[in-house]
Amino acid sequence: MPLARLGQGWLPRIERVLREVPASCGLSLTLEEGARAQLVTWLDLVVTWSERVDLTAARDSDTLVDLLLADAVLLASTPLAGAVVDVGSGVGAPAIPLAILRPALSMTLVEPRERRAAFLRTSFGTLSRPDMRLLRARSMEVENDSADVAISRATLPPPLWLREGARIATRAVWVLLGQDEPPAHSSWVIDLDLSYDWPLTGGRRRAVRYARQPVQGT
Repeated sequence: MPLARLGQGWLPRIERVLREVPASCGLSLTLEEGARAQLVTWLDLVVTWSERVDLTAARDSDTLVDLLLADAVLLASTPLAGAVVDVGSGVGAPAIPLAILRPALSMTLVEPRERRAAFLRTSFGTLSRPDMRLLRARSMEVENDSADVAISRATLPPPLWLREGARIATRAVWVLLGQDEPPAHSSWVIDLDLSYDWPLTGGRRRAVRYARQPVQGT
């Protein structure tokens, strides 16, 4: 069945993700006013654009909601502040729903492809979020130490992404995984490791946060 714009019909799926993802990790999430309505608006926008641009591999509503929202909900349920960069944003997940759920974040989306970049710009305007920034670039073009937190999903193999994220971020790097084991880095250590399921489709997920290892003697 092709994707369809559901309007308020998205809400039961959104509510389930908002409820079950944090709870599965012993976390909680306080929603900003209007967050649900913005998520509904953005999901409908994704469907509208997907009719003419190949934005997502999701082919049904449950898969779309899990794919676009679940990881962002998990990240929003953890301590997170400052300047965040999402490398290889594509359709905008997890960055856009994360910014909806945590509007105080300074969010930069990195995406080199023109059609996806056009969609991201449209998303910023539709959601009235001129504070979100788009950088038309590849990961290697992002400046060193240019964000507090770096996030990416499926843009690079996990070991390569951790190396890139460690170059870009000063405070934390998130590696979002399916069944892979988390990679290792000589200068960064895992300080949070969360496993959870995508509530609507059952996909097993793992979000691993890395922090810079203190230099000995300091």
